[in-house]
Amino acid sequence: MISRAVQISTVIAATCVMSADAATDKKLLWGDTHLHTAYSPDAYLSQNFSAKPDIAYRFAMGYPVIHPSTRTRVQIETPLDFLVISDHAESMGVFKAAAEGNIPRGELGVVDSGIAWLAEKGMAFLAGNPENINYFMEYATAETTDVVESAKIPPSLPIPGSDVIRGDTWQASIEAADINNQPGAFSAFIGWEWSSIPAGANLHRVVFTPADASVAQQWIPFASSESNYPEDLWRWLDDVSGKTGAEFISIPHNSNISRGYMFPEQRNLRDEPITPEWSELRARYENVVEITQVKGDSETHPSLSPDDPFADFEPFPHYLKPGVGSYKASKGDFVRPALLTGLSIAEDSGVNPYKFGLIGSTDSHTSLATAEENNFWGKMATDAKPEDKATANGHIEKLGWAMSASGLAAVWSEENTRASIFAAFKRREVYATTGPRIAVRVYAGADFVEADLDTPDFAAIAARGVPMGGELSALQSAPSFLVHAAKDPISAHLDRIQMVKGWLEKGQPRERIFDIAWSGARDRDSAGNITAVANTVDLKTGHYSNEHGAEMLSAVWSDPDFDAEQAAFYYVRVLELPTPRHSTLDAIALNIPAADTGQATTLQERAYTSPIFYTPESSEK
Repeated sequence: MISRAVQISTVIAATCVMSADAATDKKLLWGDTHLHTAYSPDAYLSQNFSAKPDIAYRFAMGYPVIHPSTRTRVQIETPLDFLVISDHAESMGVFKAAAEGNIPRGELGVVDSGIAWLAEKGMAFLAGNPENINYFMEYATAETTDVVESAKIPPSLPIPGSDVIRGDTWQASIEAADINNQPGAFSAFIGWEWSSIPAGANLHRVVFTPADASVAQQWIPFASSESNYPEDLWRWLDDVSGKTGAEFISIPHNSNISRGYMFPEQRNLRDEPITPEWSELRARYENVVEITQVKGDSETHPSLSPDDPFADFEPFPHYLKPGVGSYKASKGDFVRPALLTGLSIAEDSGVNPYKFGLIGSTDSHTSLATAEENNFWGKMATDAKPEDKATANGHIEKLGWAMSASGLAAVWSEENTRASIFAAFKRREVYATTGPRIAVRVYAGADFVEADLDTPDFAAIAARGVPMGGELSALQSAPSFLVHAAKDPISAHLDRIQMVKGWLEKGQPRERIFDIAWSGARDRDSAGNITAVANTVDLKTGHYSNEHGAEMLSAVWSDPDFDAEQAAFYYVRVLELPTPRHSTLDAIALNIPAADTGQATTLQERAYTSPIFYTPESSEK
């Protein structure tokens, strides 16, 4: 049987997505930049007691491992090429050590030793019942529901010996990364998560570096217990980079539940005006954003993109902290509005803080990087069994089914090494999928034509344009885009390719979606949209048909509304045929109606490429 990786490479080569010139060839690599192990406090309290980094790496590389709560054998369907373990910097390893009675007492006095004993008993109690995670989430931040006020009070859990435990846990984690790093075959990155969540506003960032353990042992990860403010994280990264030579990327995630604060327009979390200096610092480290993961999709929202028929995808209308009010989508919560905000800020100040690429990742807390609908093991260890997914978690009903089986980070890299993959992130030649390994490549330039779709010389194509994540400027005529997409060989056929454009028109943000390639002989409806593809999902069996759709789609597209004086961005969205959601497969297994899960029965999995940016002239820094 041919592996999926081999099949994908064959498909890409057949559609000329891969270069025929070995000297300029880039490989399509797949990974997860956001995975938690038993070292993360919330993962441990949610019954992931045993799966430490070594288990996470083995699972990602394709080995069978034991699930931390069900104790059954589990295995990823197709191995990953790289992985970032991103345990929370806050109390990293502390809850595990305390619950297991392992707080070090060598340097503790009598009083602190007594407090340590009480902490061990308390953590053992919390870990004994998965519902106790609700107490942790409720009291993890200040009582106020005001985000700006809450941010002034960093979270604090003063357990004696925490600094020693965090240091030892960090050392164990970075050593595991080096042991499992196999240049050319599998890249194991060193990273962590900074988890600021003032008044329930999710402002979390995953930070990772291509450095090895000999460099990473020179610091302990910066945590929100030191500061809730993103700019303090960036300044810390600046300082550590200067001292150690390490490079970093900071990746925002779950902007969809940030209460409008992930991508501010005028004032930052400190309630200070956004300045060019703030924008430059942010852009230095946050040149990639996680657009999709288990806690929902962050591309856009129907209330913000009312003309986008695919905007209502995998919503997660729940704040993580109870009692902060009903969910309300705002421009600061979603990627597409943020890209538009970035254009506006750049027009005013000359610096765009939101010129970023896009990736997906899982945010799994099971140590298992699963983004497959039919092989999804939940966000938490307690979400593994279908009947448990119907359980409410505090204020969120049927939490396990509310989670998405998403996503993956795709990277166009010269080789499978830490340095090469990191460089691809820095130049934004990366993209996101919601799980399937849809192969996509995009180039933009001044003169691509239909005949270029048939060329075997992709090195020549690359020389005439910029790839996803690239920049164009001061064009005299409309740019043209060469786009290739190939289906995941063991997933659904493709429905369509869309070009998403955002621009400023007389200072006002505008967006439009163009269908540029689609399967079958379908017509446009009265609104000018391509009619919906057939949904063949059988809700009794979970089966679907690939009789519709296409294995490959490609197009050369030129912007019909291009204005050389208007700043703009363009990204590609590729949609699959409808397939059954993981909650539907659970419902079938439980012999209950799929509607009882409270979720959509089917979904159209997708890929989002990093934008290509157009700047009218060199006024932006």
